[in-house]
Amino acid sequence: MKLTIDHHTQYHYAEMVRHSTQYLRLTPQTSQRQRIVSWQLDLPEQATITTDGYGNILHVLSLDTPHETIQIHAHGEVEILEDELDDAIELISPLTYLRSSSLTHATAPIRELAQQHLDDSQPLVGLQSLMQAILEKMPYTPGATDVSFSADEALAAKNGVCQDHTHVFLACCRSAGIPARYVSGYLYTPDCAHVAMHAWAEVWLNDRWNTFDITNNTCSPNQHLKLAVGMDYLDACPVRGVRFGGGSEAMQAKAAVNLLDVQQQQ
Repeated sequence: MKLTIDHHTQYHYAEMVRHSTQYLRLTPQTSQRQRIVSWQLDLPEQATITTDGYGNILHVLSLDTPHETIQIHAHGEVEILEDELDDAIELISPLTYLRSSSLTHATAPIRELAQQHLDDSQPLVGLQSLMQAILEKMPYTPGATDVSFSADEALAAKNGVCQDHTHVFLACCRSAGIPARYVSGYLYTPDCAHVAMHAWAEVWLNDRWNTFDITNNTCSPNQHLKLAVGMDYLDACPVRGVRFGGGSEAMQAKAAVNLLDVQQQQ
């Protein structure tokens, strides 16, 4: 499956920003499962390119002159190879992902949910049961939460979006001693109304990372393009920054993932 991605992010500030730094995890990496044919970031200034502690490609964009807007455009062409395993080189031990975080702290309701579904004798069956239970307890509801919600807060709200589903799933896994990590990326769906930016989980099981997309109740990553991984949303979100000045902020983001017409390209 060949896909094209077109992702625009724009920040507008009520007042002049004196300085800002944006941390961009917007560049996917080639692996056995995903082949990056072409990829480009269009930025207002040249960024420093490095790798973060989780192995993600990180662009650090620093703007030192006064500005009222920031425009970021990521676009490219990728090929998703169905049923292939992700062979990306791991920089850190999977056991790192047993650690809790502020967004995935396991409270009593989280631990109870994990105990109801996670069985050491059949871990894969238990994880699939947990995935379905979370979706039933927290129906997908855009706008019901925001990115500051922790797993416990989202579970108590009884609804949420992909990052909420993923945070609850991660908190349950880690409380049961199962390494699990947050994944940010893009999702292809024929339904143009579906949000293209997406989040899901990966669980270390049988010596490899296994995909669990809670929002779509699937373990098949054949329509998923991975951007970044981390402990939670804050580690893997595509755009995150700090600034001096600016007053109130308005952010607009729009991503489109389309199936490439191979015949048209020939």
